[in-house]
Order: sequence, then C-alpha cells, then structure tokens
Amino acid sequence: MTKAEKQATIDALTEQISNSNVFYIADTQGLNVEATNQLRKLCFQKGVQLKVAKNTFIKKALSAGDKYSNEFEGALKGTSAIFFSEVGNVPAKIIKEFRGDKELPILKIAYIEEAIFVGDDKLSELTKIKSKEELLGEVITLLQSPAKNVISALKSSSNTIAGLVKALEERSN
Repeated sequence: MTKAEKQATIDALTEQISNSNVFYIADTQGLNVEATNQLRKLCFQKGVQLKVAKNTFIKKALSAGDKYSNEFEGALKGTSAIFFSEVGNVPAKIIKEFRGDKELPILKIAYIEEAIFVGDDKLSELTKIKSKEELLGEVITLLQSPAKNVISALKSSSNTIAGLVKALEERSN
C-alpha cells in the first residue's frame, strides 16, 4: 500500500467516523473466512456497516476527527473491526446474536452519542439501550395515558349523570 493509498484510507475512515454518532470497535481475531462472511451478512441485514482496519489507521482517523479519547488507546490492540450504525443498540445485538455460545467477536469499545463504553462486559448493557424511535413511542404512550383516563372518566360520568336524571324523572312520574 502506497503512502497516498494509506492517506486515502485514513481520510475515508475519518469522514465515516466524523459522520457517525454510533460505532463499535470489536476484536474479530480468530474468526475464519466463513464466520467473517456470516458476520458481514448479518450486519448487512440489520443495516450496519462493518469495516476492518489497522489500529494505526483508526487512531489517526479518530485523532483527525472530534471523537478521540484516551480510552481508545487501550482498546486499539490486536485485530479491529468497526461497526457503524444509526441505532445505538443494533451492533451490540448483532455481536450477541452472532456470538451465541462462541467467544468472538469481543467488544473492545463502543461510542454512542458522545458516551464511551469500554470492555466486553458492557455488551448486555448496550443491548438494552433504547433507540430514538422506542423512546419517542414511550413518551407518546405516557402522554396519551392521562388524556385517555380523563376522556374515560368524562364518558362514564356522563352515563352516570344521564342515568341519574332518567331515574329521577321516572320517580317523579
């Protein structure tokens, strides 16, 4: 790889990292070609882009962008694959689903909306993060609930009042 090709790779990676609010870095060392292809296929099906890059390229791309932290230093060792996603929990779910009873891939670090999660022990925590759409759905449900209760109470009280008036009319006759 020439110096120009290396720089072009770093520039492309820098742009992708800068434009992404969610990316995970995982260790895939030890996956054979068949397993790697299955992982890529699963990522494609879930709308996640998977890239394998040298750690030096990743470091340079992170440093050139605004997302670099000292926490990345310890994580960028060995083989690194980067999962780019629009939704914070999807890469974690992919890793967990793909892994099954195996040990690979191992989560090194996750960057989600300026929050950094270090270590494979955070994987189950990351799968529970809710997406923006899920949070909006919960907020709408919570907002609708009191309105439904008020409407329900008004409807039932109108029936009660109407029934009471009708009963009083029948008594007076």
